[in-house]
Amino acid sequence: MKSRSFFSLLLVAVISLLTLTGGSLYWIISQSPLALWRGGVDREAVAAVFLPKQTPVMVSLLVNPDRLEAFSLAATPVSDRRKSHREAMDFAKSILANTGLNYQKEIKPWLGEEITLAVTSLDYDRQISNGAQPGYLLAVNTKKPELAKEFLQASYSKQALSGAFELVDQTYKGVNILFQKPLFSNPNNRFLATAVIRNFVLFANDPQVLRNALNNVQAPDLNLQNAPSYQEALKTLKDPRIGVAYANLPALSAWIDNAPIPETPEVLQRLMVGLSLKSQGLVAQTALIGVAGEINQPPLLAAPVSTLNYVPADSWLTASGRDLKTFWQQVETGLEADSPLQQLIGETVKRIQQPLGLDLPAEIFSWVQGDFSLALLPNPDGGEPDWVFVAERAEDVNVEEIVNRFDELARQQGYSIGNLPLMDTQVTAWTKLQTSKDIKNNGVARLDALVKGVHTQVGNYQIFATSIEAMGKALEADNSSLGASNKFSRAISALPADNDGYFYLDWQGAESWVESKFPIMRVVEVAGKPLFDNLRSLTFSSEGAENGIRRATIFFNLGVR
Repeated sequence: MKSRSFFSLLLVAVISLLTLTGGSLYWIISQSPLALWRGGVDREAVAAVFLPKQTPVMVSLLVNPDRLEAFSLAATPVSDRRKSHREAMDFAKSILANTGLNYQKEIKPWLGEEITLAVTSLDYDRQISNGAQPGYLLAVNTKKPELAKEFLQASYSKQALSGAFELVDQTYKGVNILFQKPLFSNPNNRFLATAVIRNFVLFANDPQVLRNALNNVQAPDLNLQNAPSYQEALKTLKDPRIGVAYANLPALSAWIDNAPIPETPEVLQRLMVGLSLKSQGLVAQTALIGVAGEINQPPLLAAPVSTLNYVPADSWLTASGRDLKTFWQQVETGLEADSPLQQLIGETVKRIQQPLGLDLPAEIFSWVQGDFSLALLPNPDGGEPDWVFVAERAEDVNVEEIVNRFDELARQQGYSIGNLPLMDTQVTAWTKLQTSKDIKNNGVARLDALVKGVHTQVGNYQIFATSIEAMGKALEADNSSLGASNKFSRAISALPADNDGYFYLDWQGAESWVESKFPIMRVVEVAGKPLFDNLRSLTFSSEGAENGIRRATIFFNLGVR
C-alpha cells in the first residue's frame, strides 16, 4: 500500500472521530454534563513523546469517542436516542468498512482516551534512489494493553491467511515490533508495523518509523513533547479541548509537495489549533506562531461593523471588517495562492471587476479606510448569486471623483449610465440593451436592459451591487439586516468580541454553491458527515497579533433543529 494512501485512510478516520458526535451536539446546551460545559479536557497529547522535534503535523483526539457519544445521548430527547445511536454506529461501520475490523468487538474494549496521528518525517529512510518516503505514525491510547496485543495478533493472523506476507516479530529496545514482510511486490496491507509500548498501541507505515518513535521516547532532547517551540505553542491553548492539531508550517509545506526537506528550514513558523465544545457547536481556536514583522497588533474592532446593517439577512457569505486596504494586503501576503480561502476571495473580486475592467485592489480597496462588508446573495431566479459591497466613506477621500471614474469606465465598455429611483433612493445603473425571445409570447423578439452594476450613496456609506434586486435588498435591509438577525448573533456568539472582523458562511444556504466551486468539499463532507449534516453556519475571525503570535477563532454553529 502506498504510504500516502496509508496516511489518507488514517487522516479520514481521525477527522471522522473528531466529528463523530456532530449529529447530536446541537442538544448539548443546558442539559449536558459539567465536562461539556468546560469544553473538553485540559491535558495535552501524551503521544507527542513518540514524535521528533521536527514533526511536520500532528492531529490528536483527546477524548474517547464513546464518551463523546455518551454525552450526546445524555442530552438527546429519549425519543431520538435510538436514532442518534444508530447513526453513530452506522457511521463508525462505514469508516472501518475497508479494514475488515469490527469496532464494537475488536477496538472498543481496549480503546483509551487519546488517538494521535502524525507525519513524523519527510523522508524516513533518507535514500535518494526511492525519493521522499514520509513516515506516518498512529498512536492510540489503550486502557487494557493485553487486550490490545490480542487484537494485533488476531488481526495479523487473519491477514496472514491471504499468503501475501509473513509476520515478523522483532525486539527493539525491549519492545516487540510486529511487521509484515511482503512476499509479493504490492501486498494489500493496511498497517505495516505495530507495537505496544506502555499504554499506547503504535501503528506505522514502516518498522523504521517505529524504531525512531522508540528512540524519541528514550531521548527527551529529541522528542516533540520537550521541544521549546512545541511548549511555546501549547501555551497558546487557553480553553479545555477535545482535540488539538500542531503543524510545523515549512515542513508541512514540504510534505504537501512530497519534498525530502523544507525550502526554508530556517523559518520557525508553527500553527496550533485547539478544538472545544461550546454552546451550540464547536470552536477551533488557532495560533500562528512566528509571524514575521508582527510583534503587537491589537484587534481593530470591539463590535460588529456598521456596514452589516446594509447586508441582507439571507446572505450566504459575508466578509466584514475595517481598513480594506490593509486587510487585502494581509490576504495577499498571508494566504497561499492555491488555498481555498484565497481562491474564493480571488474569484469574488474577479467576478465583480471583470465586467468593467476594474482593478478593485487599486481602485476601490485603497480608499476604503473605514467599515466595509462584502456579501454574496442568492439569486431569486436561481442563476449566479449576486454581490453587494458596502463601504464607509472617509472624510479625506473624494469618493465622488472615484465613483465618476467608475461610471466613465463603464461607459467606455459600452454600458449606458442612468439614474432611477429605487426604495426612495436615487441609484445609478450600468446597463446594456440586448434582444431575446419571449417564449411565453410565441417567441416574439423583445428588448431587455441587462444590468451589470448599480451604485448609490446612503448617508455616509457607498453601496455597490451586481443587480437591481440585490441593491433593493440592501436598501430595505434596515432592521431585517444580517447584522440585526438572530442567526448572525448565534454565529458570532462563541467568538471574541475584540477582533478584526468576520468571515461568515451560511452553510445551509450556500452548500450547493460552495460544492460547485470547490469539488474537494464533497470529500471533506464525507469525512465529517455528522458535523456537516447539522452545520448551520461557519464563522471565522482573527484577533490581531501579540508577541509575534497571530490568533484566530472558527465557530461551527450546529444550532438547534
